[in-house]
Amino acid sequence: MTRTLFEKLWEIHEVALFDNGESLIRIDRVFLHERTGSIALQGLEEKGRSVANPKHVFCTMDHIVDTKPGRSDSTQMPSGKDFITATRNSARRADIELFDLDSQFQGIVHVISPELGIALPGSTVVCPDSHTCTLGGIGALAWGIGSSEAEHAMATNTLRVKKPKTLRVNFEGALAPSVTAKDMILHLISCFGSDGGAGCACEFAGPAVRELSIEERMTLCNMAVEFSAFTGLVAVDEKTIEYSSNRKFSPKAHLIAAAIDHWRSLKSDENAVFDNEITICCNDIKPTVTWGTSPQHALSIDAFIPSPLHIENAETKESWSRALDYMDLMPETPITSIKIDCAFIGSCTNSRIGDLRKAAAFLRGKKVSPWVKAVCVPGSTQVKKEAEKEGLDEVFTAAGFEWRESGCSMCFYAGGETFGPNKRVISTTNRNFEGRQGPGTRTHLASPLTVVASACSGYICSAEN
Repeated sequence: MTRTLFEKLWEIHEVALFDNGESLIRIDRVFLHERTGSIALQGLEEKGRSVANPKHVFCTMDHIVDTKPGRSDSTQMPSGKDFITATRNSARRADIELFDLDSQFQGIVHVISPELGIALPGSTVVCPDSHTCTLGGIGALAWGIGSSEAEHAMATNTLRVKKPKTLRVNFEGALAPSVTAKDMILHLISCFGSDGGAGCACEFAGPAVRELSIEERMTLCNMAVEFSAFTGLVAVDEKTIEYSSNRKFSPKAHLIAAAIDHWRSLKSDENAVFDNEITICCNDIKPTVTWGTSPQHALSIDAFIPSPLHIENAETKESWSRALDYMDLMPETPITSIKIDCAFIGSCTNSRIGDLRKAAAFLRGKKVSPWVKAVCVPGSTQVKKEAEKEGLDEVFTAAGFEWRESGCSMCFYAGGETFGPNKRVISTTNRNFEGRQGPGTRTHLASPLTVVASACSGYICSAEN
């Protein structure tokens, strides 16, 4: 019987099947962060329960920490220091691995988990953060959960989950040089809507996906949740094996050979049947940017802001009108005529070393527009060190970017960092909802290449312009 990659991973981890259709799934790794980690750990303590396997639970400081050089426990979030202190104390009492602010391995949870080999091909990983699906880029079965579910996973190594349907998205053909994984996923969501993958485990496949680096595959899977998918997945291949071997927590010595044998089986069978399939022609994908307040409000860089007048559905027409009002944009405006105030490179979507290398290659010898505030936040301390070793930090700062410490930073406002009300930001983040980067801040999602090109121009544009 042929099976999809998702079905293989599900069967490996299914402990029991209940009458209501839910399954009890074995959880291999739980990753926490300071915004919700302290809540989950304290919840366990209050109930008199302990972490079943402390060696399989990890925690990092990333969500609300300050990213400015010389940072401390103090943050711009009210009570932020209390969250950090509570998480630190709870992690120590639970005897779990904590990547604190002074750790060489500190960073954004979805960046450091594969970087350190905590997330591995074929493993199940959960975290109280919706973008945990990022880890599907290495063939892990990963999804976001709530704090109460994190408590259950830590106490029992299991979770009850209803099995999602399967969807395969095939990217056929080859990408143009200036088109990236970020453009691929924005194009997909713009074509099929932010609910296009609802209730599905979405496998990204096809020639263009196979050509992507592992980091780019993680970018693709990162935004599967913006497609309303349960998770995103990419089949394991030799690139995955090379990436996942020799990491801090990856299998060692005699175990690695057996692990690699298992990893090589983690792909959909040739004739596997999916509940649904979508095919995207890569010739149709250009550098893509959002215009509104949802990832599905995205258009090619050479397009014009759409008009709600052409929309028949009353609900959609109202949401488009609200988005245009919030973004302060007029229909039929060329995207490339939109002036920006700020540029941001960071987040679990596009802050890895490959992202920074591409951005720096474009920035070399160029300057950020005089009216643009530009910030670069590496996804982990290890990424930051590698970038500095290669001199990328000097390229960014010479161009006019601020060079920060690792963390989620201005990906979202929970940490208190913001560019300010009414500021228009071109950003490598994954969400552009109202207030996502601060009250009144207007966010345009784009790839790192489009962000640095726009930062230098002062207007939204692609690296081709």
